[in-house]
Amino acid sequence: MPERKQLVAGNWKMNGARADGIALAREIAEWAKEPHACELLVCPPATLLVAVGEALGGEALTGGDVRLGGQDCHAAASGAFTGSISAEMLRDAGCSHVIVGHSERRHGCGESDADIRAKALAAWRAGLIAIVCVGETLVEREAQIALAVVAGQLAGSVPDGATADRLIIAYEPVWAIGTGLTPTKRDIAEMHKAIRGHIPAGTRILYGGSVNPKNAAGILALPEVDGALVGGASLKAEDFWAIARACT
Repeated sequence: MPERKQLVAGNWKMNGARADGIALAREIAEWAKEPHACELLVCPPATLLVAVGEALGGEALTGGDVRLGGQDCHAAASGAFTGSISAEMLRDAGCSHVIVGHSERRHGCGESDADIRAKALAAWRAGLIAIVCVGETLVEREAQIALAVVAGQLAGSVPDGATADRLIIAYEPVWAIGTGLTPTKRDIAEMHKAIRGHIPAGTRILYGGSVNPKNAAGILALPEVDGALVGGASLKAEDFWAIARACT
């Protein structure tokens, strides 16, 4: 069973031209030379993967200071899927992780739990760690069914045979992503504890949803929180590093 070392992952989403991405990656790599208590991961747009990997020092896959991840993958290894990227392609570009099932894919692209399960299996097939995202909407939170919704997502999205060394769960309440809103610490702790009961022992659970330098320390200090999946704040190296420094 791997150690539950905290992980801070930056999801750059659809942001960054080549020059911007390289500059950001180099700045993060410089910060990462300082002592830190967590693992670091950046997930740039697919167009920047190779360039960012090189800017990070070319060691993202083999255990450098900052790892490289993809934002999504197709379930198939290859084929007539215009515009899609396979997990094998991500691996070839230097990735060690891939995000699957982000709420922007679930709700914006109509991806089902079955779709996400297939993508997680594809990640494992290619030797990647799958970061499976789950989270409730505001309507579901207000209806007091958030725990049941997330439990259902886990049951449908996490494949059989999951192990702590190739699976990470990211809990991202949909209503908190990019809004500046966050659940209370009690709500976060309750959800993370509930998720723990549905996944293999030792699996890391990240919190995501408007994580920033001001609230990171309080969130990362919660005993069931194993790191953060950071959106907007990951686009500024100083903010991303401030969150990393908040790890316990």
